[in-house]
Amino acid sequence: MPRVTRLPALTRGALASLLAGITLVGATAAPAAPVPPPDGPAGHGRPVVIRYTEHGVPHITAGDWRGLGYGYGYASATDNLCVLADAYLTVRAERSRHLGPDAPADTGLGVAGDSLTSDLYFQRLKDSRTVEQLVAQPPPLGPEPEVRRLVDGYVRGYNRYVAETGEPGADGPACRGKGWVRPITSLDVYRHFHAVATMSGAGTMMDGITAARPPEPGKPSAATPGPSAASLKTSAAGLSAAVRTARGDGELGSNALATGRRGTAGEARSVLLANPHFPWHGARRFWQSHLTLPGRLDVSGASLLGFPTVLIGHNRDLAWTHTVSTAATYGLYEVPLVPGDPTRYLVDGVPEPMRPHRVTVRVRAADGTEDTVERTLWETRYGPVIGTGPGGFPLPWTTRSAHVLRDANAGNLRAVNSWLGLGRARDTDDVRRVLARTQGLPWVNTVAADRRGRALYTDLQVVPHVTDDLAESCLTPLGRRVFPSSGVPVLDGGRGDCAWGSDPDAVEPGLLGPVRLPGLARDDYVVNANNSPWLTNPAAPLTDYPRVVGDKGTARSLRTQEAVLTAERRLAGTDGLPGRGLTRGSAQRLLFRDHSRAAELAGADTVRLCRSFPGGRAPSSQGPVDVSAACSALEAWDGTFRQDSRGALLFSRFVLKAETVPGGPWRTPFDPADPLHTPRTLAVDDPQVQRAFGEAAAELRAAGIALDAPLGAHQYVVRDGRRIPLHGGPHQAGVLNVVTPRWDPAAGATEVTTGTSFLQVTEFPEQGAPRASTLLAYSQSADPSSPHHADQTRLYSRGTWVPERFTPAEILRSPHLRTVVLTAP
Repeated sequence: MPRVTRLPALTRGALASLLAGITLVGATAAPAAPVPPPDGPAGHGRPVVIRYTEHGVPHITAGDWRGLGYGYGYASATDNLCVLADAYLTVRAERSRHLGPDAPADTGLGVAGDSLTSDLYFQRLKDSRTVEQLVAQPPPLGPEPEVRRLVDGYVRGYNRYVAETGEPGADGPACRGKGWVRPITSLDVYRHFHAVATMSGAGTMMDGITAARPPEPGKPSAATPGPSAASLKTSAAGLSAAVRTARGDGELGSNALATGRRGTAGEARSVLLANPHFPWHGARRFWQSHLTLPGRLDVSGASLLGFPTVLIGHNRDLAWTHTVSTAATYGLYEVPLVPGDPTRYLVDGVPEPMRPHRVTVRVRAADGTEDTVERTLWETRYGPVIGTGPGGFPLPWTTRSAHVLRDANAGNLRAVNSWLGLGRARDTDDVRRVLARTQGLPWVNTVAADRRGRALYTDLQVVPHVTDDLAESCLTPLGRRVFPSSGVPVLDGGRGDCAWGSDPDAVEPGLLGPVRLPGLARDDYVVNANNSPWLTNPAAPLTDYPRVVGDKGTARSLRTQEAVLTAERRLAGTDGLPGRGLTRGSAQRLLFRDHSRAAELAGADTVRLCRSFPGGRAPSSQGPVDVSAACSALEAWDGTFRQDSRGALLFSRFVLKAETVPGGPWRTPFDPADPLHTPRTLAVDDPQVQRAFGEAAAELRAAGIALDAPLGAHQYVVRDGRRIPLHGGPHQAGVLNVVTPRWDPAAGATEVTTGTSFLQVTEFPEQGAPRASTLLAYSQSADPSSPHHADQTRLYSRGTWVPERFTPAEILRSPHLRTVVLTAP
């Protein structure tokens, strides 16, 4: 029989009202039609039922929105209290006070050199009361009523678990009893939402915002001549590279494939493969749940920790996922300064004073006492002055000009409105309506499939209103070199007509309206793997969008090539699997086939390269290295990144090094007329390519790894003191199942930073419940003492998926069913 825990005990009447419509018959309960509980005072004294099935997945049912948030807050804190508490410590700007100013920052919420920098950044945001002002707005700019109730309940549920971990004799996670683990408020939660929304813009430039200083008179750096053409070229190349670094190209990404009725097989009307590649540690971990408010919401999937609704998942009729977009979500302005006064700038020749903002942060000194640090930050009409740009690229504040950041998500507290709307949508038309109405997705594309047999791609998100015409008129000399390659505009802040424009259908001024943003609906397939919208489906290339959204006619990543070719070959039946068309089962097999597009293009050439070295010794910075043992392994290698693949580890290290070869490692250049098959042909006679191979071999030798060792022997994580070998490969190798390892020079790939995280394949038959399989690669809990700290990681290691339990009957048939009943206060 299922195990039931009541916290606290309920009246029989209350429990009966919640379970109305379900008849229990042992462990195989037969569900009747659900009966929504009557409306009443939201949440107060009403039961919330959490049914846990395999691997600790909670199915949370409540009678109102506050109750649903309450169950979510309690259950998510149970699994991940320390990670969540660390995030709230961050957005409260209190890391330095509790952990010390030199402690590492929370990388899940931005890029900062240390905790002091993080605190200065978030204290500035607190002082501005930006989040409070957004919360006070009516929707769509402010939270919708249902979101407010969810957040209120979430706070109560989270705080209940915090209180329970503080009780005498209570078990708890490693952070139990720490001064920074304390109850939260709704404002903490909204600040967290805002931090995630801005993490692709202002969040990447915390150091630049907090370190910006006006030049001191008489200093050599204070008077800087205008840039030369050579220096502009160098700066533009450096800034473009810095933008890619800050964007996390190849590390923070996803794959998404949706097929409609013409792209499926068997009984399937549509199929969606969701494969986000997100951090395995910290605030951007996913957590899986199933949320049910009878008659109003029934959605299953995963969310980033602290978001009390499903971000990637499905309901009865629709499945959706996201991929990180190429659209720029911020822009830079260069403002000319008043001669002799670097804190005043000119707009249309009229001086405007910068606004000084004195920020004070409490810090813990080395002796344990508290002190304060004060710093003056500077604001303009566009946003904060920065001293460094994305990726730490220097943008000095001189006597002539200063650079300023404008973040398109600065006023975005709408994301949860969008995600809750997706959870209630019924088809792909609804998806477009929800996203157009809320325009809250901060930095992601959306790919969806519905029961009607339609597949949808849309980049309907927050994007600066920088048209190509505005860019042509207003880009600075640096911007003219940076914008074409990165999409990030650097505009002339001295001209009032260079302000971002507005569209009548945009939710707020300064954003591109939904009608300008690209989308594609198909009944065969759509795909995205973090390249621009251009080749969403090669049969219907998307081109009608401004450069700020993405590029066109440029080389696709090898992972995008792999994703598109995987779809094309499956629909044609030429991928070696039986039949043609996608099903839930074939999608699972294709992802865990771990096929490498780079190996397909360059595997044979790499063998030729390996055999070409005189005496079997390749050049490296450590001197010639013997690679003879690698050549036979590479020749026998099937080009996959399975655990038993010999040669895959060496090939992955080679690919990473070859990518840095100036001009690229390919002999045949990219051809926009053949974007899925170019560039190609490894330049085996290029000395730099040869050296890249030698460096990769030397790297393995230094780590004590045989060049023909199986991948799983040296690509693994350690959980509960035991190694868990991992399959998958790097983004640069064109592997869909991405694993981005933390390379230990003495031992190899011994931990994962980012990569395949939450997996879901959803198949819609013409009638009946959706059929889904899921897997959370790093498991539900970050707490090593939890039984669900590594259970799904071991499944991921074996390539085993979890059949999802969505209907009441499926849930109640779980042999691992455990029920917790809460009373919402």
